[in-house]
Amino acid sequence: MQDHNTAPATPAPPGTAPESLIDIGINLGHDSYDGDRDAVLARARAAGVVQMMVTGASLAGSGRAIALAREHPGELFATAGVHPHHAGELTLARADELAALAAAPEVVAVGECGLDYFRDFAPREAQRAAFHRQLELAARLGKPVFLHQRDAHEDFLAILREHGSLHSGVAHCFTGGAAELAAYLGLGLAIGITGWICDERRGAHLVPLVRDIPAGRLLLETDGPYLLPRDLEPRPATRRNEPAYLPHIAAVVARARGEPLGSLARASTAAARGLFRLPER
Repeated sequence: MQDHNTAPATPAPPGTAPESLIDIGINLGHDSYDGDRDAVLARARAAGVVQMMVTGASLAGSGRAIALAREHPGELFATAGVHPHHAGELTLARADELAALAAAPEVVAVGECGLDYFRDFAPREAQRAAFHRQLELAARLGKPVFLHQRDAHEDFLAILREHGSLHSGVAHCFTGGAAELAAYLGLGLAIGITGWICDERRGAHLVPLVRDIPAGRLLLETDGPYLLPRDLEPRPATRRNEPAYLPHIAAVVARARGEPLGSLARASTAAARGLFRLPER
């Protein structure tokens, strides 16, 4: 097992690091960060990542995300939700438990919620029921939704439409095609772009697509510890992703859109603050 303490982040080239970025999706409660979480946060700050949203993907994970946000007020925020992989735990009997978590002031979005038919770790009926409950909860609380979809676009879209005009939310870690992008933009969703765009094997189709995302609806995220950008040079000592790599992702997106990095950074940061009601940092 690699020692994460010996894996410093690759700094951005001189003059390319934006003044501030917001990582809207970081699984900071993951056990891979247990040994050096403070150092991960320090590297993020040094890279210009001024605020981060810690993803809650289960009832226990949402509690951890809230605890981390409370330890770092104004810098870390939380989402509270149940990922489709864990949909079985969001029974009617435990719905009040999630509602209490999601009502916490540190929670800026409900989710990670949605559908995942790629793995089918939970029965599809349970996934759909959990998704409905979380959309209803977000509407009651007046909070945005943090959405996940994989290989389930038609059902995902149908459920969103069933809930009428969507209040607000983000299609987290968008990896789909032009039709999916158009559908999500048509619903008023923001789009979260990760280091998937840096993967020449799987993410090359995103390069032209990101030009179609309005500036006020393009958000940036690492989804760490997952999705380490494949084109980082020099290669990190481990495959663990972290927020300090967000400027690299931002630079790739800016290049794909044909716009200055600073312009992209400002627009993305403003969009994240507006959607999730984050304070200035």
